This record gives sequence, structure tokens and C-alpha cells, in this order.
Amino acid sequence: MPPNKPEWDAKLYEGSARYYARGRLPYPPEMASVLRDVLSLDGTQRLIDVGCGPGSVALLLAPLFAEVVGVDPDPGMIAEAARRASRQGVGNARWVEAQAEALPDDLGSFRVATFAQSFHWMDRERVASTVRDMLEPGGSWVHVSATTHQGLEEVEGLPLPSPPREEIGQLIRRYLGPGRRAGSRTFAEGTPSPSGEEAIMLAAGFSGPRRVTVAGHAHERSEDEVVASVFSLSSAAPHLFGPQVDEFEHELRGLLRRASPQRRFAEQAREIELVIWTN
Repeated sequence: MPPNKPEWDAKLYEGSARYYARGRLPYPPEMASVLRDVLSLDGTQRLIDVGCGPGSVALLLAPLFAEVVGVDPDPGMIAEAARRASRQGVGNARWVEAQAEALPDDLGSFRVATFAQSFHWMDRERVASTVRDMLEPGGSWVHVSATTHQGLEEVEGLPLPSPPREEIGQLIRRYLGPGRRAGSRTFAEGTPSPSGEEAIMLAAGFSGPRRVTVAGHAHERSEDEVVASVFSLSSAAPHLFGPQVDEFEHELRGLLRRASPQRRFAEQAREIELVIWTN
């Protein structure tokens, strides 16, 4: 199968859901107000977040909509999203365990569809065409282009050491081998690429895009949060280490404590780019 039409692998994020929300750097809160203003949201519309994971985007944007629907094929992610919504008192969110390729799944129409760090795992041509039909006339598709598992490298002026990401990567490769693993597969040349998205969106009938950037913030991080950021990766999901997972975590924590004996770190989050397409 071509790299841009990957089959869903149920093991892709197996065991990662409980680490994802804690380990990933949060989306900047300003992202919500930017989208509210750019898309002229008035609180009466519906949002679908496709590949929602533990609800990071859907819960941030929930106050802007009458209803948000998060869709993800991973049951652990859906369960974690529901738990987070309950803890945060978000009552206008619902969660659907389904592949994006199974849409529309009788979910109705939406003013906005968001995709954050998820579209490259899908049959993009099929999903783009289907989701366009689910959007109201003049509705918007928002691709949230972000890297949240780690911050910028070599940032001066941070109050604490940055996590030693290069050494962490070397440790992962020592346990899992040089090829990037994800789910049940090994990707010798990297995981599926997001390249070619513009052509796919135009072919599906969208117009645009409009690009808006939102600045990232500096965050203090605990040792546990950095460990969680590693296990949140498809390429370092706990199941990949098998019976060596505890040994790997022990070595990982040793590496972190050598880098920061106080077990505290700081990271500067990257900026977020919102790529907005119109139906």
C-alpha cells in the first residue's frame, strides 16, 4: 500500500493514551481565541476533531462550540478523552471510537473539522473528500500543524536544563533498533509523510489555504512528564519494548537525572501553524 494510504494499525499508540495528555506540551490557549476570531465562531456551531487522541484540541476548543465530537480509532485514547472531559467539567463533548475512513458514521454536519498530528496516518484522499461533505457550506477544515512531544532545541535563557532529546533518541534506538518502529511495523525511511497535502485538499474541492501561526510558550517539566513524552510516541510506545519496558524506563530516568539532578526541566514549545481550508 502506498505510504500515504496506510492501513490502520491497532497497535500504533497501544499503551500510550495515559502518557499522551501528560507528556505532550499543551497547545497554547491563544489558539482558541485565534480560531474564534478567524472563523467567526459564535458558540452555536459544531466541531469534529478527527484523530482526537486524548482530546487535547477538542477540549481546548469546546467552549467555542455548541457540541464537539472527537473521533479516534484507539479505545485507550477515547477513554482518556472522556476521563479528561469529565474532570474538566466539559459537558458538550462526545467521543466516538472509529477510524476516519469510517466517516461520516451518521454524525451529522459540522462548521469546523480539526486534524492535529493525525492526517498523515489516514487514507488522505478518501478522508478529505468525506469530511468535506460533512462540513456546512462555508465550513472550515483546520490542520493543526504542531510538534508537541518535545520543544525547540538549543534555546538560551531557559530557567532549567532542557531534556537531553538526542541522548533519549539514542537510548530508544539501542533498545528498538535503527529503523523507526510504529505499531506492528518498522519504517526504514520514516513514518508516513505529510507531504502533498495541498494537492490532496485542492483535489477534494477545498479552497485556500489560509495560514495563521500561534506562538508557543516555555514550560517547566518534571521527570515524570518527560518520561511520559517519550512513551507518548508511536515510535516509543510501551508495547514496543516488551519485557524490557521497565529496564528501558529505569535507564531513561537515569539519563534524565544525570542531565538534571533536581529532576526538573524546561522546554520552549514550538509555534503552532493553523492551515485553514474552506469548503
